[in-house]
Amino acid sequence: MVVCPAVAAPAVRRSLGQCRPLRCGAGPRGTWALSGGGGSLRLCSTRASLEGINRPVIDRIIRVDHAGEYGANRIYAGQMAVLGRSSVGPIIQQMWNQEKDHLKKFNELMVAYRVRPTVLLPFWNVAGFVLGAGSALLGKKGAMACTVAVEESISDHYNNQIRTLVEEDPEKYKELLQIIKQFRDDEREHHDIGIEHDAEMAPAYSVLKTAIQLGCKAAIFLSERI
Repeated sequence: MVVCPAVAAPAVRRSLGQCRPLRCGAGPRGTWALSGGGGSLRLCSTRASLEGINRPVIDRIIRVDHAGEYGANRIYAGQMAVLGRSSVGPIIQQMWNQEKDHLKKFNELMVAYRVRPTVLLPFWNVAGFVLGAGSALLGKKGAMACTVAVEESISDHYNNQIRTLVEEDPEKYKELLQIIKQFRDDEREHHDIGIEHDAEMAPAYSVLKTAIQLGCKAAIFLSERI
């Protein structure tokens, strides 16, 4: 088994030489648990387990999910920069903490499945922060409207991936399916939190949501491919 410590997203390539062998599930680095209480998810990947996988499909799924979680982290960072000391700051921080866990897991999956990151990470770094900060400048409702739009797009995208992996081989991709399903549920929770905190009362909510979701679709399309 090969398990790597979590690495910063831009440094995934440099991490490929830093893996060291561990027995499956041995110690805290052999087990990954969601902070939200979603249970323990283990990645017990071996070289043998990579044989026979649909490499183009898995590469595309892990690359775009890594990019998406990286972008989500930057969005919440931007929101916290503006609203961190407001009444909604703790709620945003709670969602951001889960996104950090998601990114950590996809950093590990990038190494385990030997997937290169999208070349667009530097762009998503800036664009994500600008989107988060810009929506937060509209106030709490604007930030929550952004959360609803982004998390709805991501959860729908995860659903598409789940269908793809089930059609491929649900047993072969059992671990990856478990991870994606858990993250999909987390994103739906974030979406619902946004609705509960008056996202739909944001100025020009429908226009804002549509624009953000169009951007998300473009980001998904590009990150899957380059």
